[in-house]
Amino acid sequence: MSTSASLAAVALELPFKPPFDWPRVLRFFAGRATPGVEAVEDGAYRRAIEWAGDSGTLTVRLHPKKRCVVASLEGAIGQHADALAAPIARMFDLHADPVAIRAHFADDPWLAPLVDASPGLRVPGAWSGFELVVRAIVGQQVSVKAATTIIGRLVQRAGLRIEGHAHEGTAWRFPTPAALAAVDLAQIGMPGRRIAALQGFAQAVASGTVPVEGAGIDDPDTMRAALLALPGIGPWTVEYVAMRAWRDADAWPALDLVLMQAIAARDPALVRPAQQRARTEAWRPWRAYAAMHLWNEVADRAQGARGG
Repeated sequence: MSTSASLAAVALELPFKPPFDWPRVLRFFAGRATPGVEAVEDGAYRRAIEWAGDSGTLTVRLHPKKRCVVASLEGAIGQHADALAAPIARMFDLHADPVAIRAHFADDPWLAPLVDASPGLRVPGAWSGFELVVRAIVGQQVSVKAATTIIGRLVQRAGLRIEGHAHEGTAWRFPTPAALAAVDLAQIGMPGRRIAALQGFAQAVASGTVPVEGAGIDDPDTMRAALLALPGIGPWTVEYVAMRAWRDADAWPALDLVLMQAIAARDPALVRPAQQRARTEAWRPWRAYAAMHLWNEVADRAQGARGG
């Protein structure tokens, strides 16, 4: 990691092990960007962030020549550059070892061709574990596009507009747990039970009962149990969050419809999750990457409209 500073911003150069499929990382983020909070534009990811009481804008681009991404920090958050390097690296999966992952799948007749086609595929993370759980709950049994629309409505109702923000597309702060727990979500476009699950989760985080970030990510099994204990949160939600927020490389959302269909298409005898389990065991300890490759295959065919 190296840094450079100017009056306008602090820039972090965060290295990765090549290959690195930046276009597909951006495509994944773009399809799931929270309206008003996140934006993918001009080959970069951007959002407003807060850290240790300071705020500013994070912009991440691929370095044109070096094997690194460049994270630009505008505003007061620039003084926290050293502390921000680790969460940004986790978000963009910079510590992945694509050579080891490719070697693991080399003899698998299903995965090897997918990895060969996209050897630098990463598991995109999330800036906020809380935001990702909210999105996962909202996304239960609806399309990626529909979930994005509803998330945008949540931001408008419970989020906070940032006055004087330089980037209009990222001028909102995502709702805090307390704000989301208290806001009226009538006519938001979700079933009542899902609203109850969402606000129950937000209240649990606001009260400190359920941690979703920080040191807890080093113990994903404990965090899984805490989430699963909440009404309306099932294994798919937990595994999706484990993949992206907690960086569990072996997380596997077994009930994901796209993944189930991808497996059944390859072997019609494997229709149910219980039947698919033995086949997916062979992908340990990299099942999250197997999921990404299967999602990516579908997304490639649909020009990014589906998958994950």
